[in-house]
Amino acid sequence: MKATADQPQTKAEVAGLTHNLSSGPLFVVGMWRSGTSLLYALLNQHSEISLMYEDDLPLLWPLFMGGKPRRDWLARWNFWNSAPERHKIDLSSISATVPGLKAALEFIYKSRGSAIWGAKSPNYFDSMMTLASIFPTARFIIIWRDLSGVCSSVTRAGERPSWFARVGMIHRTILGYHRMKLERDRLVSAGVDVHEIHYEHLVSNPTAAMKGICEFLQIPYDPRMSSLKNADRSAVFDEGHHALVNSSEIVSSQLSRDVLSLRVKSKIARYARLWKDEYAGQWPVYTSADASDRKKPSRLERGVDRLIYRFLRTYDLAIIFLRSEEHTSELQSLRHL
Repeated sequence: MKATADQPQTKAEVAGLTHNLSSGPLFVVGMWRSGTSLLYALLNQHSEISLMYEDDLPLLWPLFMGGKPRRDWLARWNFWNSAPERHKIDLSSISATVPGLKAALEFIYKSRGSAIWGAKSPNYFDSMMTLASIFPTARFIIIWRDLSGVCSSVTRAGERPSWFARVGMIHRTILGYHRMKLERDRLVSAGVDVHEIHYEHLVSNPTAAMKGICEFLQIPYDPRMSSLKNADRSAVFDEGHHALVNSSEIVSSQLSRDVLSLRVKSKIARYARLWKDEYAGQWPVYTSADASDRKKPSRLERGVDRLIYRFLRTYDLAIIFLRSEEHTSELQSLRHL
């Protein structure tokens, strides 16, 4: 479709695509602090890709219960993490009476005007199958990182007032790491297209990593994808722990100071030993924890850890329900939770 004088060309049309706008969706997922923001910025350098940055609307599914959305779902979504505001979305252009969550997501994602649309969010690490059920043709890019590096970065981000300063973040991260592996396995078993990369490879050889992604997506490689120069990061949260992705060069954060306690290091090593045994040495691929001479976590430790993890994730879900049900005037008091 050619653009007319009063109908400007979309990003896809300018690129002269042979794809249509149903070529999406694409979801980029990884644990917190594993390089998803960097990957987002590099992917969006491509003229055929336009992903949202942590829209997290699928997490707010309670807003769409009962067959129709809450009348104020747009305002509540914006309150959740300011996604519409960060992406400069005109909320008045979106119907408050969309048929449901899928329709809302499709409208929002496709309105960005690219052949490949979707979102990146680490908060989808344990709900990828849910996304695949919403979008049966969805493709997933999963980025892995050495768990010690992830936990170190989470700890450093939590040293300042931020979302990462919450109680239990390291526990969520360690057990969530394996939960993401289970979700990945379920996707593969269901025949969903999945491409996996590693943070360590991405920062050491971005060109090779991005060429592999382009091959997976069946689009031509664009050299701009291997550089942060001129990358649009306007939707990225303006917080200190995003300094690297907001810089002009691709730099590994592995050179940062060691902040993990011996207790956390030991727990990571024990679980790394357990997972290496369970997956015949194939996963995790990268691990800085010396698991070879470590014992596996005991049944008691694993049982207690699972209970704590379930409690923490139940708490996280409860916050979503609270923010879906509370009166708008009372939401402000919940922002710190």
